[in-house]
Amino acid sequence: MMELLDQGLPVEQIANSLGKSALAVKKQLYRIKRRVREGRIALSPLPIERAASEPRIYLAGFDVFRRDAKEHGERLKQLCRNRGFVGLYPLDGQLPSSLQRQDAARWIYAANIELIRSADIVMANLDDFRGFGDPDSGTAFEVGFAAALNKPVWAYRSTEETLVERVKAAAIGSEGGFCAGGYLIEDFGLSVNLMLACSARLVVGGPAACLDAIRSEVDGGPRVDGWGLAKR
Repeated sequence: MMELLDQGLPVEQIANSLGKSALAVKKQLYRIKRRVREGRIALSPLPIERAASEPRIYLAGFDVFRRDAKEHGERLKQLCRNRGFVGLYPLDGQLPSSLQRQDAARWIYAANIELIRSADIVMANLDDFRGFGDPDSGTAFEVGFAAALNKPVWAYRSTEETLVERVKAAAIGSEGGFCAGGYLIEDFGLSVNLMLACSARLVVGGPAACLDAIRSEVDGGPRVDGWGLAKR
């Protein structure tokens, strides 16, 4: 009955749905209200109240470049809903079809910035992108922006291998290994660049594992700091 009331249905329609008379429904509502006033029963929150209380998670990552990007985004948002979160996916907005390419890029940038601002948490896919060694540059920017806003940042990778283990050294010098491009391969025992590793709580696994870790902390579970790896 309370769910029907939450939907804004009138007493007569509720009575028809339940197969009861309107008088019987009114009497039951009166008894419920009396119990609420006496503190003997607590009403469940309205749908809008539940939505407002659910943490909003911005889903950063190069997943937007997948062939099935939108379908994957819906799967990610469902994973969020299954854990009591609201997922915010970069492709949620409707890009105006009239925009030229560079104007479209600026529109997407502004829309994603606003999504990050509105989020409570940012979760990023930091797996290597278009080559070995580094995550997607756009995702890295979003992690940095979220960190600048003092928002909790979580990230996930499919492997815990360090940069040194993943990037083959073409040359060895006194400072360490150098990649084929001639640049030093940083060796801090981290799986990503230190600016990402120190700003995000990194989980080894996929998005579901990362969301489980976030849910655990939101519920008061053990904390994983920016240097730690939570394995799921």
